[in-house]
Amino acid sequence: MIELPEKVKYIINTIAKAGYEAYAVGGCIRDSILGRTPDDWDITTSASPGQIKALFRRTVDTGIRHGTVTVMREGEGFEVTTYRIDGEYEDGRHPREVTFTSSLLEDLRRRDFTINAMAYNEEAGLVDAFGGVKDINAGIIRCVGSPAERFSEDALRIMRAVRFSAQLGYRIEEETAAAIRRLSPSLKNISAERIQTELVKLLVSDHPDYLGTAYETGITGAVLPEFDICMETPQNNPHHCCSVGAHILRALREVRPHRALRLAMLFHDMGKPECLSTDENGVSHFYGHQEASEKLAAQILRRLKFDNDTIALVKKLVRYHDRPIEPTYRGVRRAMMKTGEEVFPLLLEVKRADLLAQSLYQREEKERSLSQVGVIYREILEKKQCVSLRSLAVNGSDLIREAGMKPGRELGETLGELLNLVVDNPDCNTREILLERARNMVKNT
Repeated sequence: MIELPEKVKYIINTIAKAGYEAYAVGGCIRDSILGRTPDDWDITTSASPGQIKALFRRTVDTGIRHGTVTVMREGEGFEVTTYRIDGEYEDGRHPREVTFTSSLLEDLRRRDFTINAMAYNEEAGLVDAFGGVKDINAGIIRCVGSPAERFSEDALRIMRAVRFSAQLGYRIEEETAAAIRRLSPSLKNISAERIQTELVKLLVSDHPDYLGTAYETGITGAVLPEFDICMETPQNNPHHCCSVGAHILRALREVRPHRALRLAMLFHDMGKPECLSTDENGVSHFYGHQEASEKLAAQILRRLKFDNDTIALVKKLVRYHDRPIEPTYRGVRRAMMKTGEEVFPLLLEVKRADLLAQSLYQREEKERSLSQVGVIYREILEKKQCVSLRSLAVNGSDLIREAGMKPGRELGETLGELLNLVVDNPDCNTREILLERARNMVKNT
């Protein structure tokens, strides 16, 4: 059952009363059929952009050259696009020109996948000329018409096929998959920003391990070749039971769909291939892979134009993912101080996902230790013990005013020493004790 929001009904009915056709179209129809709440509602119409602008009081020319006008309704925007036929694609993304048409079917024919090529309004009902419902019921991602043509028009559709597959748990139809394998190198012509968007959507989907499908069809070879090397790097080590890449895929499944966490699991072992060594017993080792993985993560995230905050967070999670945390109060407080109070709980999730993606070797021992760290962490929070300068009982102004210190590097170093004292001895986190310690430090310099 497709239930149009009132604002969408108003726009469609307003256009229809003026003598034109209008339908909700694309992903909103797919999601409605699936019982999901659409993120947005797009409308397609036989009316021209100028005619749409004449019908509504508030509009924005968001893509007027390609027939799109955003109609504003009570502060919410709805894209209304004229039926069109795309001309030749000159850059693997945009058509050189578009031709407006009076045919809904011609407009639907240019769309990427059958599940996205359906339209609906309350008068005509569902328009499904290319078998979208059939493919939804069968769990299939299939191109509308010729897959080679669709992917040649916009190469990003190659990644979108795998992304939709991951989001919906669908398989990619054979002819569509064959075209992906043949044309995946063309993804090298797509901007880093668009690749980033599709990669993140895949990673935070219900099936992030479908990144393996991206590997099998050549997609990662074009956009993430470092992952291909991981897939081809075995781990002859009792702690592991599969290649580096297969372990990464398992780890992605074991962590919740949080953007930074999924990115951290993607990169946490990516530096292993360059750190591989084999001992006299044929056992693989990956000494220094944390640092190598952190470096690679930073390089790739910058290449894909991620923001600095994301890069910094993912780097930190990768850096500390394999460093042991002593399951004692002091050990946990020290780990919290190093990683930061906000990052530490995320690190525990990374560590658990990494553990669950390993072999069963020493599994109980590892789980027991990590669980104990979690218990201690929660008790530290409950007791509000200090692990950062933010919760230290004194600050720089206190030391200047009451311990006679001057602004500068020495002041920062003193605060660091006081924090170290408190992390090891929580009862020392009082103004009296810390100011006395600071005064003694000043006297001894």
